[in-house]
Amino acid sequence: MLDTVAPSPDIDALMNDIGRKAKAAARPLGFASTEAKNRALNAMADAILANKAQILVENAKDLKDTEGSEMLASFVDRLTLNDKRIAEMAEGIRAIAALADPVGEVIAAWDRPNGLKIERVRTPLGVIGVIFESRPNVTADAGALCLKAGNAVILRCGSDSRRSSQAIHACMVDGLKAAGLPEHAIQLVPVSDRAAVGAMLRGLDGSIDVIVPRGGKSLVARVQNEARVPVFAHLEGLCHIYVDASADIEMAKKIVVNAKMRRTGICGAAETLLVDGAAIGTHLTPLLQVLTDAGCEIRASATVLKVAPGMRPATEEDWSTEYLDAIISVAVVDGISGAIAHIQKYSSNHTEAVIAEDPAVVERFFTEVDSAILLHNASTQFADGGEFGMGAEIGIATGKMHARGPVGVEQLTSFKYRVRGAGQTRP
Repeated sequence: MLDTVAPSPDIDALMNDIGRKAKAAARPLGFASTEAKNRALNAMADAILANKAQILVENAKDLKDTEGSEMLASFVDRLTLNDKRIAEMAEGIRAIAALADPVGEVIAAWDRPNGLKIERVRTPLGVIGVIFESRPNVTADAGALCLKAGNAVILRCGSDSRRSSQAIHACMVDGLKAAGLPEHAIQLVPVSDRAAVGAMLRGLDGSIDVIVPRGGKSLVARVQNEARVPVFAHLEGLCHIYVDASADIEMAKKIVVNAKMRRTGICGAAETLLVDGAAIGTHLTPLLQVLTDAGCEIRASATVLKVAPGMRPATEEDWSTEYLDAIISVAVVDGISGAIAHIQKYSSNHTEAVIAEDPAVVERFFTEVDSAILLHNASTQFADGGEFGMGAEIGIATGKMHARGPVGVEQLTSFKYRVRGAGQTRP
C-alpha cells in the first residue's frame, strides 16, 4: 500500500529535479527519429535477455521479502518473474518497436473554401508519471510504450518490486544510451519514501502531464482523489460473462474456465458469471461443474442454489467484489435484459463478455453495455494491449476522456493542428 505521507523538503527537491530532467528529455525525444527510438527499444530487449540472470536474482530477493507475510497469492504472482516472463517482456518491447510510429501521423486532413489546408497531427503528451506496486514488468512495458510515443516517463515502483524494477530499469537506460537518446527519458524514482507519490500527484512543479496508476484499489483511488494532473486509470476490473441460452455449451465451458482460471490475479479475470434463465436446464450445471473441477469456489445466487444446494450462498457484497482469486459469483438472469441490468448495477466498466449464437443478443449487448471492452464468444482475459496488437499496454482506462480501454502508443499521444495557407487573411 502507498499511504499518504507529508512530503519532506529533501523528497520534494529530489522529485522536482527528476521532473526537470524528464521535461528536458521530453523535448528532443518528441522529435527523435523512428529509427533511433526503435534502435533503443531493440537494445533494451537485448539488454534484458543478456541480464536475465541478474534480474532473476533481484526478483528472488523481492519475493523472499514476501515470505511470512499475508500477501495474496495473486499479489505474489504479479511480482514473480521467471524465464518465460522475462522472454515475454523482451518480446513485448520488440513488438512495440515493430509498431508504426504514431508521432507525426496525420489523423485527419481537409481543405477549407478559402484555400486553407488543415491537418490534425499526433504529438507526444510530454512527461508521463507511472505509479505501480507489484508488477516489475511495468518498468519495461511503460518505459517502452512511452518512448515509442515520444514521451519521457517517471516510474515509481512499490517497495515490494524495487530490486526487480531497478534491474530492469538499468537495461532500459542501456538501450537509451545505445541509441544516443537522453538517458533521463526513462527514470525510476530511487527512493521508497511514500512522499514521492504525493509529489508526483502534485505534478512536480508542472513537469508531469499525465499520471497512470497500476496497482490495487487503494492506490488507484488515492491517485484519482489527489492528482492535480489528468489520470488514466481503472479502479478495479470487475468483469462479467453472460452465457445466453443460444450459446454453444462446449464453447461456453472453455471460455468461462479460461476467463476465470487462466490467471486469477489480473484485472481481466472474470469475477461474475451470469446464466440465462432459459438455459438453467442445459447450461448451468455443466458450467458449475467445469468451474468446480478447475478448483474454483462458487458464490451462488438463490436461484443457483436451488440447482446446486451445496454451493456457498452469494452475499450482496459478492456482486461488487473483485476477488483476484479462484472465486466466482454466479447468478441466473432473465435473458439479455437481466444480464444488462445486472452489469449496469455492479460493473466497473472494465470488460464484459457475452457467449451467444443469437446475433440479436450480441447486438444488444454491444449496444447497451457501457464498458471499455466488450467481447463476443471470447475470454475476458483478452483485455490486454498485447492481445489487441498494441505490443503492450501502460494500463487499461475505464474513463471516457481521451483514452479508454488498453492504453497503448496511440493513446499516449495528443494532437496539434497544422494549417497551411497562401497569404489568406480573415475578413
